[in-house]
Amino acid sequence: MIWFLIIVLSIIVGANVRLISYRKKRRTAAPAEDELTADESCATCTGASAMCEQECMMKAATEPIEYFDDEELDRYRGRESDAYSDEEAEEFAEVLHTMRQNEVADWCRSLTLRGINLPNQIKDEVFLLIEN
Repeated sequence: MIWFLIIVLSIIVGANVRLISYRKKRRTAAPAEDELTADESCATCTGASAMCEQECMMKAATEPIEYFDDEELDRYRGRESDAYSDEEAEEFAEVLHTMRQNEVADWCRSLTLRGINLPNQIKDEVFLLIEN
């Protein structure tokens, strides 16, 4: 009976040692494929990776908010996406149509950080521009 307990304890201790070793290796391993490395920046983040998007949003939250000549949209802070009239949504569309395609994702981050929701009327167009 005592030998049985010694064997079981040895197995448990061995498993714990392996687990600790595995965790140490994981901490020191290279970053996962979808994490940003030192060579990458949020300028290359397409939004396809949730990790990249999250890290870029966290980084953006620590820096001053970038405006895209759209300060007038701040008056819509806190408004729900489905609460815009077509005329109000057109204000967003006008800003959208003045920017380059590679700026659209940054503009969306800026709106999010400012507490402004995109109107439902232009969301499809915005998502198409970000994906391409």
